[in-house]
Amino acid sequence: MSDTLYSLATACQHGEDIKKSRFLAQAAPVQTPEQALAFVRQVSDLAATHNCWAYRIGQDYRFNDDGEPGGTAGRPILQAIEGQGIDRAVVVVTRWYGGIKLGAGGLVRAYGGTAAECLRRAERLPIVPMARLALHIDFAELALLKARLRELDAECVREEFGADGVMLEIELPTTRVTEAQARVTDISRGRHRARLLD
Repeated sequence: MSDTLYSLATACQHGEDIKKSRFLAQAAPVQTPEQALAFVRQVSDLAATHNCWAYRIGQDYRFNDDGEPGGTAGRPILQAIEGQGIDRAVVVVTRWYGGIKLGAGGLVRAYGGTAAECLRRAERLPIVPMARLALHIDFAELALLKARLRELDAECVREEFGADGVMLEIELPTTRVTEAQARVTDISRGRHRARLLD
C-alpha cells in the first residue's frame, strides 16, 4: 500500500453473478460515520438476502455481516477498502441468494472481490493532508497576504477584525506550511508570524 490515500470522486457500483447468487457492490465518498450509515440505509435492498457493509474514515471504521457467517462479509469489504489505499469511503455489498451455498471461503472471496472490483473501477482523488495556521496581520497588508496565500492553495476559514488588525485562521496543504509562514513574515516585514494549530 502506498503512502498516498485516496477518496472516491463519486459514488460507483459493480455487480457480479457468483454461483447463481447476485452480488452488487455500491461505494460512495463520505466524511462522517453518520453519512456512511445514511448511505447504507439508502442503498440497502430490504428484499435482498443480505446487505453487508464497511466504511473507513481516518482511524474510524465499522463493518457488518448482516446475517452472513461472522467474518465472511463485512471484514473482507473493509480489507478491500484498506487494500486499495482508500479512505473516507463506504461500501455496501448486497447479495440475492441463488440457492447454492458458497462456504466461508467462497463468501469471503465473493464479498471482498466484488467490493475490490467496484473500488478498482472507481474514479479516485488523492487525499491531501491539511494543516491550520493562525496569524495576525495589519489591515493594510490583508489583501496582499490573502492573494499570496491563495497561490499556496490556502483557504481562509476564520477572520476576526479587531482594533489593531485582523486575526486569520487558514487551512492549507501541510506541504505548503513553511512557505506560507515565510510569506506572512515577508509581507509584515517581520512584525507578524503564523503559528501552526494542532
